[in-house]
Amino acid sequence: MKKKNYNLIFGIGIVSILFLLFLIGIFYTPYDPDAMSGSEKLLAPSIKHFFGTDQFGRDVFSRVMKGIGTTFFIAISTVLLGSMIGIFLGALTGYFGGWLDEILMRVNDAIVAFPSVLLALIFISILGPGQNNIIFALAVAFIPSFSRMTRSEFLANRDMDYVKSARLMGVSHLRIILVHILPNAVPTLFSMMAIGFNNAILAEAGMSYLGIGVQPPQASLGRMLSESQIYLVRAPWVAIFPGLAIVLLALSFSLISEGINEQREA
Repeated sequence: MKKKNYNLIFGIGIVSILFLLFLIGIFYTPYDPDAMSGSEKLLAPSIKHFFGTDQFGRDVFSRVMKGIGTTFFIAISTVLLGSMIGIFLGALTGYFGGWLDEILMRVNDAIVAFPSVLLALIFISILGPGQNNIIFALAVAFIPSFSRMTRSEFLANRDMDYVKSARLMGVSHLRIILVHILPNAVPTLFSMMAIGFNNAILAEAGMSYLGIGVQPPQASLGRMLSESQIYLVRAPWVAIFPGLAIVLLALSFSLISEGINEQREA
């Protein structure tokens, strides 16, 4: 009897709840996330305002819902863009090798020399703050890790008997890459994507916290934390709930990554 993979179960469970909040937030929030009220500043959590209100009288629960949506959108866009380019480059270099591998891997090594977040900050400083620029900057920073991981998987599989048999049968290179080798790399790439989601969430929150990420009035969990610093004693709920959302998002994808690795080893 197989042992239950609790990391995967808990990780997917937390993500599902938060993703549900995101989906609901697209169509409905209890209040307008950007609506200010001078008479309702820094109200404590209550039935009327589940998470209280912030220094501008905005409903914190509604802003957390929108902030989760912003984080999900950036993380999903970043990982999809970075992984698609990285997997494409890794598959080419790992399967064909030769001069193509040498050139692309040297470029890849040059990019890897910079920490991914630092590289993203360099792009943001050039392009300027904003949601689309964050997505582009983080995607470029994540390409090398996906590329190297995919390359290692293809190097390990390209000389296997089933690949050699496919070549002898006249199967095209494209079909061998997409149908024969890539499916064997999927579990590893899924684990890498979960790590990518985790890193994208923390990077976006960090940049928004510093004021170089998502710009107001758009709701962002990192921006909410930054704006709530001076109210930690007077109104701690303004920081607690967006901070908790960031922790749960990062934790859930870490659990999913660990769960996938456990599933592969089982």
